[in-house]
Amino acid sequence: MTGFAIEAVLTGTAQPLRGEELSAIAKAPRLDTVIVKPLGLEGDEQADTVHHGGVDMAIHHYPRDHYAWWADKMPDQPLLGAAGAFGENISTTGLDEHTACIGDRYRLGTALVEISQGRKPCWKPAHRLGRPALVAEIVKSCRSGWYYRVIEPGAVAVGDALTLEHRPHPEWTVARVFGLIVGGAGKADPGALKALGRLELLSAEWRERARMMS
Repeated sequence: MTGFAIEAVLTGTAQPLRGEELSAIAKAPRLDTVIVKPLGLEGDEQADTVHHGGVDMAIHHYPRDHYAWWADKMPDQPLLGAAGAFGENISTTGLDEHTACIGDRYRLGTALVEISQGRKPCWKPAHRLGRPALVAEIVKSCRSGWYYRVIEPGAVAVGDALTLEHRPHPEWTVARVFGLIVGGAGKADPGALKALGRLELLSAEWRERARMMS
């Protein structure tokens, strides 16, 4: 099975981001072994539990592969010098939205996780990186990252492997699903949206979005 080295494991606590609004987007690298629980990594918080966190958004993975592309657009942004600029919990190289698929199950250290949906962009990464156009650029480029649900709790540390164990839906890449539901491609493909509305391994929220759009 395909494996990728885990280059960073990151967690954060809720801090003021804009005025009195709180966010845990500022993640710090963990050098210890981190427990993986059903709702995410031990020591990680979500300030906005309506739009972040929960069973279907327990762990956020953002490909390190995208950083060079973003650095070309933001050459003076120091946060792009290390993993964590997009609030991710897991960073790897070699796996992106065009190869990762909804329902993929990966062994994350000793835990077992499953891709549930892409990450819909919001104002927080744009504000943190000082780039108002960021949300539109993520939507257009499908450089969204994705979320995992936790199937089996365990533990993970930097240097562990992220290993693919099962891929039930190779036709539903994260990029394709993101493009249909967030990027607007679903307007021209209502049949795909109807199929997504029935895709059990897609998060409940995105299944409902697909049904409403179809």
